[in-house]
Amino acid sequence: MSKSKVLIVGGTGYIGRRFVKASLAQGHITYVLQRREIGLDIDKLQILLSFKEQGARLIEGSFSDHGSLVEAVKMVDVVICAISGVHFRSHNLLMQLKLVDAIKEAGNVKRFLPSEFGMDPSLMKNALEPGRVTFDEKMTVRKAIEESHIPFTYVSANCFAGYFVGNLAQMAVYLDEDDVATYTIKTIDDPRTLNKTIYLRPPDNILSQMQIIDMWEQLIGKQLQKISISGPDLLSSMKGLDYAGQVGVGHFYHIFYEGCLTNFEIGEGGEEASQLYPEVHYTRMKTYLKRYL
Repeated sequence: MSKSKVLIVGGTGYIGRRFVKASLAQGHITYVLQRREIGLDIDKLQILLSFKEQGARLIEGSFSDHGSLVEAVKMVDVVICAISGVHFRSHNLLMQLKLVDAIKEAGNVKRFLPSEFGMDPSLMKNALEPGRVTFDEKMTVRKAIEESHIPFTYVSANCFAGYFVGNLAQMAVYLDEDDVATYTIKTIDDPRTLNKTIYLRPPDNILSQMQIIDMWEQLIGKQLQKISISGPDLLSSMKGLDYAGQVGVGHFYHIFYEGCLTNFEIGEGGEEASQLYPEVHYTRMKTYLKRYL
């Protein structure tokens, strides 16, 4: 079976650059959108040049030029948006909606993966304010995709290990970011993932905070001092924080105290990635922790 041609939008970002690497590694003709907006940002330009050296193709385009986006999309079969979820609100929401419009007009895309790669927004209808806006806006993008009849795959990657494992954060499902990229690229030509949500919940990486701490204590050979905080006390810490801090605390409450990453069964509209792709040897967290020694 021939490989899809893939366009990655946001390829210079934290997760986007890993998608570029994984797409090339899996044999896809890989395009990266070179946005005119980056101007003379030397760091991003150097990343783009490194992609080119690895075999990726650069396509110039701009979110302020609808025609350029349409022309870029016409070059490929699959579009992956990796615009940062950290800054998803407002401007980035509009960028994703513009990308949806371009895909709809081009009419040739067989799969679109919007910028999600975290908690499943469809399960967060009762999320606390002000953090709920993150999920509401992602659902706005989903609504636009589905109303435009664009074939899609949504990827729920839970918690990036680079953000959380190094400080022994209390999460539930941890993923090495390179594994997130590997699983994501595997979905794009798979008929089993068409118009579905793919959950990255590899069983050996579903861990409590105490399990992570125990792994770390074994590696360093000593015990850590531990304290606990109640759910109400965590929520009360939101007072006095700026907007971004309040959003973060709200999200952490849902993860830490409600277990929102694992307190549900994957239904008919979803699949679990490690079951679909058992050949992927994903990084276990004890191995991941060794990089901090």
